Amino acid sequence: MELGDFKNKKVTVMGVGLHGGGIGVIKFLAAQGAKILATDLKRKEDLKSSLEILKDLPIEYVLGKHRLEDFTNADMVIKNPGVPEDSKFLKAAKEKNVAIESDIGIFFELCPAPIIAVTGTKGKSTTASLLTHILSQHYPQVILAGNIRSSVLEKLPEITKDTLVVLELSSWQLADAKSHKKSPYVAIITNLLQDHLNRYDSFLDYVEDKKLIFKFQKEKDYLFLNYSDPLLRDTSKGVNSRIYFYSIDGDALLKEELPKFNQKARLGAYAIGKKIFYGATQSEICDVEDIKLIGRHNLSNALAAISVADLYNIPAEKIKTALRSFKGIEGRLQLVGEKEGIKYINDTTATAPDAAIAAINSIDDFYSTKKEAEAENKKIILIAGGADKKLDFDEFAKVIVEKCKTIILLKGTATEKIEKAINERLPVKIVNSMEKAVSLATKEAIKGDIVLLSPGCASFGLFEHEFDRGDQFNKAVASLKN
Repeated sequence: MELGDFKNKKVTVMGVGLHGGGIGVIKFLAAQGAKILATDLKRKEDLKSSLEILKDLPIEYVLGKHRLEDFTNADMVIKNPGVPEDSKFLKAAKEKNVAIESDIGIFFELCPAPIIAVTGTKGKSTTASLLTHILSQHYPQVILAGNIRSSVLEKLPEITKDTLVVLELSSWQLADAKSHKKSPYVAIITNLLQDHLNRYDSFLDYVEDKKLIFKFQKEKDYLFLNYSDPLLRDTSKGVNSRIYFYSIDGDALLKEELPKFNQKARLGAYAIGKKIFYGATQSEICDVEDIKLIGRHNLSNALAAISVADLYNIPAEKIKTALRSFKGIEGRLQLVGEKEGIKYINDTTATAPDAAIAAINSIDDFYSTKKEAEAENKKIILIAGGADKKLDFDEFAKVIVEKCKTIILLKGTATEKIEKAINERLPVKIVNSMEKAVSLATKEAIKGDIVLLSPGCASFGLFEHEFDRGDQFNKAVASLKN
């Protein structure tokens, strides 16, 4: 496929969206001279911010609905990752032999540089961003793209064969690109946990899509796996590429006979005590305290990034410098304010129970000393709840009851399930706005408490998306009187 293939072609873009991905696809196609029809189930007024960005481009819009003829009378359809494969509109396009593409699939075909890609249920954004930050200390051009509220196609014109490209990929993006039978040169899987079961028939189907990140790798490609995830250890047995395990439990990793998983398996980065090492020679990279991210799960994410950085020959001193200066990314255990001794933490991207549990278990790290953390036991006021993805909330409820003093739930299809799982072991308060949630949490809080937004659920219903949810939390905190 060449860029010229799009010139004067009739392309239907399925999903303008509010995350930025649809906008990026449309901008790319317009630059290539395509005849674009953009369609979205959202109405014009709902897409106002996106349409404003695109106002100067020659685009035909069909909003508030989809029309079958727009899918059957096109040369190509580019689908948003959120659109399920069984969509009747995509089926109609297939019946007419209309090519169905995604921005990731096109990118895999056109990108002139080797790709480093990160997937996993949680931690992929942090890992990809941190890895980009580390690589940038040593290489002149490093580009981060993928599942980050923009389209990879917007970045394509900047990329040369010498560029280092880091992609964050969701399971949906991987599935959309599978017809190209391409996997990245370097792949990372952070973990495999229960998620998106509203979209998949089973957890195994979800896992199969995640495995596409290495399915088409060649023998000289690289795969980095989290040794602490038993499913990933088992998954490694059928891998064709070179495998590196990283682990927060370095002692266990060093004792393991890695060839029993895969003859090509080697040691990546791992933590032992307060130090981080790499490889069988136990080369010392840095101290654990050089990592400024909160939470044990983020130590694992950092080890993944360090492992790949070592592959790219980044000196240990530059890795240390990058780790010390990386403060994390928006909406992931982000301390957004402290008022009258109460800390407010935005973890809006915790869209599944396992992620919210990790956040709750990491709260001690926000206290300055272990003694202070112990003294402030059960001082978490949790804001959670939202839309259901057909997940189980029993373990989440158990952790809430054990570690939180108050639970405030945002209205949504999952909220009733969480309340039922808590089963009156803790008082539950339900609100219909973030402003009310933060206000109520503040009234419940005293000095030393932490108000944690970590929903464990999807955001649709009350919010445009999880970042809108986080933005509303930040605004509500900012508006509190000191």
